[in-house]
Parts: sequence; C-alpha cells; structure tokens
Amino acid sequence: MHTSEVLTAKEPGTGQHPYRLQLILLMISSSMIFAAYTSAYIVRRDEGNWLEFALPMALAINSAIILVSSGTMQWAYMAARRNSIKQVRIALILTFVLGLAFLVGQWNVWGDLVASRIFFGGTDANPSGSFVYVLMGVHAFHLVTGLIFLWIVLRKSLRYEVHSKQMLSIGNATIYWHFLGGLWLYLYLFLLLNH
Repeated sequence: MHTSEVLTAKEPGTGQHPYRLQLILLMISSSMIFAAYTSAYIVRRDEGNWLEFALPMALAINSAIILVSSGTMQWAYMAARRNSIKQVRIALILTFVLGLAFLVGQWNVWGDLVASRIFFGGTDANPSGSFVYVLMGVHAFHLVTGLIFLWIVLRKSLRYEVHSKQMLSIGNATIYWHFLGGLWLYLYLFLLLNH
C-alpha cells in the first residue's frame, strides 16, 4: 500500500486530547444526572405532601466559598500560562483548602438540617428534605473527585510538570473545578426558588 493512501484513509481528528474529551463526557453525564434529580424534585413537589422549610444560611456562605475557589483556580491556571510556578502552587493549595472548607460547611449544613428536624429518611422524614440531602450529597461526591484531581495537579506542579508548555492537566482541572462551582450555584438557586 502506498503511503499517501494510508494518510487519505485516516479520519479527521476531533482536535481534542482524549483526556479533555473524557472530561467533557464526564461533565455532560453529570449534568444529565442533576437534571434528572431536579426534574424529579419538581414532579414530586407538585404531587403534594411537601414540607416547606427555610434553607440554612450557611449554604450562602458555602456558595461564596466555592465562588472564591473558582477565582483561585483561575489564578493558578493564569499563573501556569505565565510560568509563575510558585503562584501556581499557592493558588492550587488555596483552592484545595477552600474546597475542603466547602465540604466541611456542607457537613455542618446537614447538622443544621437535622437540628431543624429535617431528616433524610425515617418516619419523620419528608421527600422535600430527602431531596436536599441527595442533591448536596451527590454534589459533594463530585467535589471530592475534584479535590483528588487538584491534588494530582498540585503534585505535578511540585515536580515542575505544570507550566506554559504542559497545560493539559491544569487546564482540565480548571474546567472541572469551574463546572463544579457552576453546578453548585445552579443547585443552590434551584433550592432557593423551589423549596
């Protein structure tokens, strides 16, 4: 077979690195999961027997924390493009700490809900409370995966493997972290408007 025949037989590429493509597919599937949960929430609420309750104020603080963490993550990305490795490490550590603070804050919100007699399950539970726990819990699971991702990128930065010529890992981590922040803001606004 002639070489030119082999080249013309190739299909055009997508222009995306396989890891970036996997990340996009992951975010699409996660979005579909949350779209299904929030749709089920609306349908169940309209069926009646729905307990109305005020959301804990700590959720607003947690939302602010995750917003700030998106800012520090973007700072890390921009610093990597400028080859400012020290700033990359500081920004990644800050993002990681803010992510942990968000998770601790969500855990405390669960405590506040229980103190207000809003339970996940049992005889005293109502579907409205159960949905809040599920939405927060599934998002928290996604955030844990984001923290693992951040930890891997941080380790790479300590080995000087994150800079303007190696942007894939921090680029993917930045996209995913912004996705998690945007997803939480969507959930928070959804609960505010529909609880």
